[in-house]
Amino acid sequence: MPTPAGAGTPRIPEAVHRRRWAVLGVLMLSLLIVVIDNSILNVAIKVIASPAPTGLGATQGELEWAINAYTLVFAGLLFTAGLLGDRLGRKRVLVGGLLLFGLGSVLAAFSSTPEQLIAFRAVMGLGGAAVMPATMAVLMNVFEPDEQPKAIGIWAGSVGMAIAIGPITGGLLLDHFWWGSVFLVNVPVVALALLGTLLLVPESRDPRPGRLDPLGVGLSVAGLMLLVYGIIRGGELADFGDPSVLATTGGGLALLTAFVLHEKRVAHPAVDVSHFRKPAFSAAIAAVTLVFFALMGVTFFSAFYLQSVRGHSPLEAGLLILPLAVAQMLFAPRARLFVIRFGVRATCTGGMLLIAAGLSGFGLFDASTPLWVLEFVFFLQGSGMALIMPPVTVAIMQTLPREKAGSGSALNSTFRQVGGALGIAVLGSLLSAVYRGDVEKHLGAVPSDVRAAAGESIEATLAVAERLGPAGRALVEPAHAAYLHAMHVAAWCSAGAVLLGAVVALLFLPGRGAQPARAERESEAGAEAVATS
Repeated sequence: MPTPAGAGTPRIPEAVHRRRWAVLGVLMLSLLIVVIDNSILNVAIKVIASPAPTGLGATQGELEWAINAYTLVFAGLLFTAGLLGDRLGRKRVLVGGLLLFGLGSVLAAFSSTPEQLIAFRAVMGLGGAAVMPATMAVLMNVFEPDEQPKAIGIWAGSVGMAIAIGPITGGLLLDHFWWGSVFLVNVPVVALALLGTLLLVPESRDPRPGRLDPLGVGLSVAGLMLLVYGIIRGGELADFGDPSVLATTGGGLALLTAFVLHEKRVAHPAVDVSHFRKPAFSAAIAAVTLVFFALMGVTFFSAFYLQSVRGHSPLEAGLLILPLAVAQMLFAPRARLFVIRFGVRATCTGGMLLIAAGLSGFGLFDASTPLWVLEFVFFLQGSGMALIMPPVTVAIMQTLPREKAGSGSALNSTFRQVGGALGIAVLGSLLSAVYRGDVEKHLGAVPSDVRAAAGESIEATLAVAERLGPAGRALVEPAHAAYLHAMHVAAWCSAGAVLLGAVVALLFLPGRGAQPARAERESEAGAEAVATS
């Protein structure tokens, strides 16, 4: 059995080592439901925006909150969930998270109002926060350092699998069942993951776990909630200078500043800010955050582009996204080969340039862009993601000792989710503001009692046009044109964010031949064992 450099005895028990690949399969299944949930929702948001009984009649702001209620709870509690896993046992926390995620899925499926959907999505976020760091922590505790990059690559490749499975499954369900089925489908997957976890996953914990930091968690969650609320509200009003928008965004920034100051002073912080003194660690976190900022925002508006502007069904829209998933499944497990040959810096910078090129393509699309061009752009984005995520995940995880794997995974996932939440809020609000500004001048013939609602989103405009009958047909083309213009603006902004990430990666990530920080610590740690049963 492999042993770490300089160790006199194995770090991982032989019985655990023998079933490590089966354990990885269970971890991938657990991760699958967390990612599938969001990828399915991206296909379903148009249906949820439709008036009852087809959907819930959710506004664009409510749709953004349906996504971000999950994301913000997920991000805000990831680090605490990682610490709970370190303290109580990763297997125990993983089982609890899966049960909570399944319960939230059932409740979300039978929501009768947008507000209920938002609340139950938050419950799902609580379960997801327990699942995500536990999967990575278990992975780091069942694989030796020499196999970790390969295992992480396969683990990251399951994200691509989820991106493929989610939209196609969602499309099939929406073609035959009501919108709530896209949440109910999580239940059998949760049951399989629970069975595999109970039978195969070993228990592990940190022999010296950190203490919880409830004040830090409260400040971070409240700060993010206020900041995102202000951004989304600004998009709804098409006025980011409105006093209520300035008050909430300012309050959010003030609370986040207080959070950082608190974390620097407290003995047991929720987020150990000392890690950010390492340029490579900070660069890897920044790269993850900026990439997810751009991609989550683009995923949000591409669903309306494919279905509302181009007229594709949810299933067709899911199939059109398939090249993104195929590229991730092809290249994510092989990203380590690119790192060996070219180094982390060149691999991640190249991946970001591919994503930026793909996002720039969205800035040029119109209602009749050939489908092969669209497919090529999705493939570019998936290839770029595959070249970025495994190397930066390895870089982040290998800066920390194995015993802190849950906390390290939480840091990685927290900033990924925060980036995604801000991407949806910022780019979604920008999209909303630009759309409203363009379409309002075409709403003069719309009855005054529905005029304000008609300008909220393309779905709202098209719904009003349908109710008006022949008189509403004149609204369809302006609505499509306004949405395309808004999408172009948001796409160019997202491409700019990724190019900024490419500059950070080029300047601060380690170059070819750099040794991972984990190797040095493993040598110094010798035969110190992880408490594993």
